[in-house]
Amino acid sequence: MITKRIIPCLDVKDGRVVKGVNFQGLNDVSSPIELGKFYSDAGADELVFYDITASSDGRKLFTDILCEVARNVFIPLTVGGGINTVADFERVLKCGADKVSVNSGAIKNPDLISEAAKKYGDQCVVISCDVKRVGDQFRVFAKGGREDTGIEAISWIKNCVDSGAGEVVVNSIDTDGVKKGFDIPLLKKVCENVNVPVIASGGAGNIQHFIDLFKAIPDIDAGLAASIFHFGEVKIEDLKKQLSKENILVRL
Repeated sequence: MITKRIIPCLDVKDGRVVKGVNFQGLNDVSSPIELGKFYSDAGADELVFYDITASSDGRKLFTDILCEVARNVFIPLTVGGGINTVADFERVLKCGADKVSVNSGAIKNPDLISEAAKKYGDQCVVISCDVKRVGDQFRVFAKGGREDTGIEAISWIKNCVDSGAGEVVVNSIDTDGVKKGFDIPLLKKVCENVNVPVIASGGAGNIQHFIDLFKAIPDIDAGLAASIFHFGEVKIEDLKKQLSKENILVRL
């Protein structure tokens, strides 16, 4: 059995960590530098840093803040937002990222995944997919969940992995910030179609939701959350202890 990872997510807008519901109504939370260091010290397995308006604003990711976050965390760091070229991968990696997450950039240029994987290795390339139900279809959304691309999500994710993405983050817009649990049906479909690590994102409201996730989908690699960690509703140490009691393998 694989060790399950617990990953806090820093959604950064204008240099501050923010959190909303269903990708809307963003509220200020904290400094990404302070929060990143806190999670690194608190037992998180990895950290995700998203500059959530870089793509929609048509600008590059805030590298000065990213460099400072990277200097203060001692766990693997995945970074995304405004990644449109192989040069963007290089810039972010030079700032201290271990992995680079791409979403809108890959939709605009699907060759970006294969080009980056050839240069930096599959393990460095993460496809982050914002998914929402439209009718009876799972659909890919771009620009921080603002734009329906019309692309069917499961086949898109499979194509990205076939092109060289070494990890998948599945962000369910339907469950994001609602705190009613992860999107199990969506995540099951993704895990059935790819053979790389899959990270569940969107919907965690309590410890039981993580237990439900890992028991319902034994193949899933990690659970990612933001607000329940940011606001102290769930402590990572408590979460891991409870997962371990449920015979779910975690790094304590």
